Amino acid sequence: MGSSEEINPAYQSHRWDAIDALRGLSIILVVLHHVNLHLRMIHLDWQAQMPKGLARVIFWNGANGVLIFFAISGFLITTMARRRWGALGRPNLKQFYRLRAARILPLLVALMIALSALHLAGAKGFTIHANQCSLPRAVLAALTFHVNYLEAAVGYLPANWDVLWSLAVEEVFYLFFPLLCLTLRRERWIVAALCVFVVLGPILRVHYGDGLWAEYGYLCRMDAISFGCLAAIAAPRLSGRPGLARAMGVAGGVMMFFILFAVRFWRLYPMLPRFFNWSIDDSLLPLGTALALLAASQKNLPGPKVLAPLRWFGRNSYEVYLTHMFIATWGIELYAASGLGPRWSWATNLVMLLLAGLLGAAVAHWYSEPVNRRLRGTSVRN
Repeated sequence: MGSSEEINPAYQSHRWDAIDALRGLSIILVVLHHVNLHLRMIHLDWQAQMPKGLARVIFWNGANGVLIFFAISGFLITTMARRRWGALGRPNLKQFYRLRAARILPLLVALMIALSALHLAGAKGFTIHANQCSLPRAVLAALTFHVNYLEAAVGYLPANWDVLWSLAVEEVFYLFFPLLCLTLRRERWIVAALCVFVVLGPILRVHYGDGLWAEYGYLCRMDAISFGCLAAIAAPRLSGRPGLARAMGVAGGVMMFFILFAVRFWRLYPMLPRFFNWSIDDSLLPLGTALALLAASQKNLPGPKVLAPLRWFGRNSYEVYLTHMFIATWGIELYAASGLGPRWSWATNLVMLLLAGLLGAAVAHWYSEPVNRRLRGTSVRN
């Protein structure tokens, strides 16, 4: 596809309600996962009061939330790249890296300052253990996008440090993505390269087994981003083929339901040992997300009002992701000190989720978006 090819107007739209809703779903799953990890650590696990299958679906899908976001990220980056360059094989490297830096670095640098101050103050839940690594080493890892590598070597870092593993995978992919496009030039070869990442993901996850690198490794997780990129490349080809788009959307929805709900609710892993031992489940979810994105990109329909809170979370997902551990850590400490016990922990989940959203929205409105616009010289936000 060259720059002269007509692209569906819906595909060119600034943002999709459906994508914001999927982003919102992914970040809510992550926040609830981390809130409940902290509840469990202080022995206020309340999930005995509800069906175990439902608890697994609602509170322990955080890793899947990250996979959904990876696929969305790949889709959006590739969509915007085609819009700006006309064709993937003609990237403007300076523009691409400037825009990525404007979106990612301001909040990341501010987070490093805050986390460094908390570490030096000895704040509970934010202090890096001396037997793991030094503060300068952790800051270097965060700013050079290899927290995942550091954690694979020294173990999980505390609070907001740990969530930076996914940012490392994402940004290393985007460091090389435009270079790959510039080198390969032709879209068919770019597609072939992305397919290599798709194949390598499950193979390497099996190779590394139960180690942390299987979960956090670059090539172990880049298949999820590649699915999103491939969906963005395929999206213009579906213009004028609503039946095929609907079929792909239904197939994607079924895959997502299967991984997010059915597998966890009915605990299907033991029934599918050979299938899931190849880590195909971690590929099926981003594949399903990519197919859903393909369908949603054809018609930019306004989302129902009932999903407005989900879209609100989605619009601020980056800020919520990088800051929600402040809420999860300090909020659960306050809850434990209140002496309310596990019976009120269901309400704590809702309160923590709302506070995480409000904090992320405030950071986005008062800091990230203004700095991003100033650095980009435009009012458009990624």
